[in-house]
Amino acid sequence: MDLTHKDVQDIIKMIDAAEHLNEIELAVGGFRLHVVRNPAANSSAPSLQSAPLPRQAQAAPARITPAAAAGPISTADAVVPEGAVAIRAPMLGTFYRAPAPNEKPFVEVGQRVNADDTVCMIEVMKLFNSIRAGINGTVTAILVENGGMVEFKQALIHIAPSK
Repeated sequence: MDLTHKDVQDIIKMIDAAEHLNEIELAVGGFRLHVVRNPAANSSAPSLQSAPLPRQAQAAPARITPAAAAGPISTADAVVPEGAVAIRAPMLGTFYRAPAPNEKPFVEVGQRVNADDTVCMIEVMKLFNSIRAGINGTVTAILVENGGMVEFKQALIHIAPSK
């Protein structure tokens, strides 16, 4: 049985709606989806990883985590203005500011956001992952160009928390 793109999107929506789940791994044929909620990120947005498995790896798939695949954050990337919080990429992929090419961006500089608001999306292997603000506040900077590649833990957006 092969999964379609819609099947995968439906699975992700179900997992996202199941707030009691912290981690789940699904393997169907040559497809593997591993979802881990990161409690340290102050967001209920899951971290998603998926990849087709080589035939010999299907019986005992290796556990791949973003922390193992990524290097340290650069010094320039680690600089966050005083009083702001960096919303960081939970995975590597392509950064998108809007849900579709001709639609309005999720957020703009100066816009107030709530913790559950989607601020951007990251595409990985044709899977689009919504990234939530994680805090209430005001967007002070958008650090990545639309369509730009991002790395794990790269700062995407700065938000000044509400007082």
